[in-house]
Amino acid sequence: MTKNNFLETIKSLDGKIYNIDYHQKRYESVLHSLGVSKYKNLTDYLHPPKNGLYRCRLMYTIDSIDVSYHTYKKKDIKSLKIIHDDKIEYAKKSIQRDALDKLYALKEECDDVLIVKNSLITDTSIANIALLQDGTWYTPTSPLLCGTTRERLLDDGILFVKDIRVEDLKSYSKVALLNAMIDFDIITEISFKN
Repeated sequence: MTKNNFLETIKSLDGKIYNIDYHQKRYESVLHSLGVSKYKNLTDYLHPPKNGLYRCRLMYTIDSIDVSYHTYKKKDIKSLKIIHDDKIEYAKKSIQRDALDKLYALKEECDDVLIVKNSLITDTSIANIALLQDGTWYTPTSPLLCGTTRERLLDDGILFVKDIRVEDLKSYSKVALLNAMIDFDIITEISFKN
């Protein structure tokens, strides 16, 4: 069995934990894929501070759970460097982010990278992405990581999946980044750089 350290990043505001059902589901899915059939209840391990916005960093293996709390300040993203990598894999959220960090290092003067795999848009280094076209929000069919916010917004009918080719970016009118901490964050001004 693997000793990988997997990760859930969970939002807490003034002691309230957000969207725990989606984090629990992903945690169970990861362990199930490793042959584990008994799961812990993540809420039993979460005791965030009662005041302020925190990123609850829940790190786990097949037999342990560790939690730490970090005050959260949103990163301002206005530019994305388009980076192509047809081999990158990040299907399970883990602390092993070497491949993502390597791509992030290529961002130059941009705020983050937009990763393209096999000519299709996937994710940024820290978030899923959605794009608006003719009044409908689309998210890539094959993200690197199926984020919990992305899953919730798909379930709620706010997002729809679609193959988004890098050359079609100009046909979308707005961009939103999605993750557990920023939820559905529409970027008012964003530029893409090759």
